[in-house]
Order: sequence, then structure tokens, then C-alpha cells
Amino acid sequence: MIKALAHICFVVRDLERSLAFYQEALGLELAFDFKRESGERHGVYLHAGRDTFIELFTGQIEERAARQSYQHFCLEVDDINESVASLRAKGVTVTDPKLEMDLSWQAWLADPEGNRIELHQYMPRSWQVVWRRR
Repeated sequence: MIKALAHICFVVRDLERSLAFYQEALGLELAFDFKRESGERHGVYLHAGRDTFIELFTGQIEERAARQSYQHFCLEVDDINESVASLRAKGVTVTDPKLEMDLSWQAWLADPEGNRIELHQYMPRSWQVVWRRR
């Protein structure tokens, strides 16, 4: 049976630029590298909380784009306003926080490859929290 989302993987054109965004803007910690036999780094694993990771690999995005149905991924934050302010201070474009239909706060940004990222702050009446308490 499924326990949790383990990781999400992205193909990126510029590994170092994407790695800098995820580490410096989002504050994720590098867990480990994937290296070719030559020693060249071609992928990384970034810790995204608990047992969840974001995986980045160099490659050609166009090769995979036609086969993907990816829309966005979502990162849970403890304080949406603080998170948005922190990202904006680092030069990241982020939407204003908005309380949505599920009674959770959300804001939106994108990584250097244009992958959409949702920030989500659960509230006591958020549908996800209510569902977990059932």
C-alpha cells in the first residue's frame, strides 16, 4: 500500500541554475548527487520535508513535454505570508496569498524551468485537515 509521496522528478536544462533556486530561494537541503562514471554530476536529490524529496536531472525537456500531464506540485508551508515575503526578498515572483475553496491559503511561483509551484498553508478548517481528522 502507498504510504506517502516519496519524490517528484524534473528534467532541467541547467542543473546548477535549478539547484541554486531550490536551495537558495526555497531553502531546500541537498541530500545527495547522482554522478556519472566520469564524476560529472547529472542529478541531485533535495530534501523537501519528512521523507519527501525533489529530484532534478539534466536533460532535454522538449523530449518529454509531449508525454507529460504535469500541472504543478505543492509545498506545505507553516506561514504563507512569511513564506511569500521571504521569497520576494530573494527576488522570486510570487502571487499574493489567497484563501481558496478548500479553506487553505495558497500562493504561486515557478522555478527557473517554468514548473509551477503552489505554496499551501493548511488552516484548522481546511478540507485536508478535516479529512485527516476523520
